[in-house]
Amino acid sequence: MFPPYRRPVSTSTAPHRKLPRWVTAFGPQIVAGLILGVVLGLVAKYTGSTEDAPNALGATLDTIGSSYVSLLRAAVIPLIFFAVVASIANLAQVTNAARLAWRTILWFGITALIAVLIGMGLGTIFQPGANTGQQAPADYTGKTGDWWAFLTGLIPQNFLGLGASTKMADGVADTSVSFNVLQILVIAVAVGVAALKVGAAAKPFLDLSASLLSIIQKILWWIIRLAPLGTVGLIGNATASYGWDTMGALGKFVVAIYVGLALVLFVVYPILVRAHGLNVRSYFSGVWPAVQLGFVSRSSIGTLPLTQRVTERNLGVPRGYASFAVPLGATTKMDGCAAIYPAVAAIFVAQFFGIQLDVTQYVLIAIVSVLGSAATAGTTGAVVMLTLTLSTLGLPLAGVGLLLAVDPIIDMGRTAVNVAGQALVPVIVAKREGILDLGLYNAPRNGNPFADEFAAAQDEAGLEAESPAVEDTPARV
Repeated sequence: MFPPYRRPVSTSTAPHRKLPRWVTAFGPQIVAGLILGVVLGLVAKYTGSTEDAPNALGATLDTIGSSYVSLLRAAVIPLIFFAVVASIANLAQVTNAARLAWRTILWFGITALIAVLIGMGLGTIFQPGANTGQQAPADYTGKTGDWWAFLTGLIPQNFLGLGASTKMADGVADTSVSFNVLQILVIAVAVGVAALKVGAAAKPFLDLSASLLSIIQKILWWIIRLAPLGTVGLIGNATASYGWDTMGALGKFVVAIYVGLALVLFVVYPILVRAHGLNVRSYFSGVWPAVQLGFVSRSSIGTLPLTQRVTERNLGVPRGYASFAVPLGATTKMDGCAAIYPAVAAIFVAQFFGIQLDVTQYVLIAIVSVLGSAATAGTTGAVVMLTLTLSTLGLPLAGVGLLLAVDPIIDMGRTAVNVAGQALVPVIVAKREGILDLGLYNAPRNGNPFADEFAAAQDEAGLEAESPAVEDTPARV
């Protein structure tokens, strides 16, 4: 009998064509989205699109951008709640948990104070609002505000931190529901601490919280992968609505803000990193994906999932501590929005209306910026923080309207600095406490948004073996 026929096995090894790394990598996709967004925004602007009356292209860009931010916001609320609850539970397994929490808050304040001092210095040097010839509004009284409204706003009005507002449009009432992120944070902290106090009876609840957190993080990672598309819409809409020519009258103000942001991001933060014996390049390569997303989304809350991911996966901060520090930082750590910006803006408004600031008011700027940053929680801009600062200083609130025209452009840089600082403080505290994973912190990125975990493990073990190609190692969320 003849042996059964067997199909000959081909021994040829045809090369498998792969797309270039710059096409598939997350960072280049974001940059491509930025460029495409600016181009489409300029096309929309010069074909007649305005903020109040957008044309078809302008409306499309606006819809894409706003839809992407809405996706982020929808998923972030449950993330904050379950992340904080789970993190408090994890802190119980970490040595000196109370000291970790205290040092985190302390470093939030230290870096915020440095940033606000830089902002006040730049406002004094640049004189962005000087020599305008404007007079203070007729209703300006110079009366300083108080902190009661801010402090009472910390108290949750209901379990979910819900708020509602109603507007009348063409005789029809339009009611919208909003979340107060800071109140949700307060509720989550209370629930987490209570669960720890209950003990074994709360274990099913904590296990469920951890499971839900994993599911939410997976969904959020899918949303984050859409960031290049969201970038096109967000940048395109900002360019179409405001363009570059609108910065003429406020040019010095914009320059002063960005100089301050650059000093904090590229001078202060590297000094702090280096002072703690860490590699500056590893910090920037690790945090950069979150900084990019913060720049285009203009939302620290929207960027929170990615910020927490790079803090754990790239910078080596333990998950139990990172899931406590990063959500807290996303609502209270605002070196851009709540330190540099209100300092320069308050000085600009005073100069614009010919109002002289005394030493007491400069001190108030520092106090409001360091302690009042939580007022910006859950917003994509710093209007709330600016209003709080101007009210406390007794400056005309009409100054808020002066700055709205350039706010979207400025807010990009502000949020990028916010996000970088929200990842920096956990790294500093973890390093000082001896719990930072240095192998993961120094692991090669190889052009990818996240560190090669295999290489990190090899470095930690002191092995010389070469790590496998990154694309062959599935990323874990």
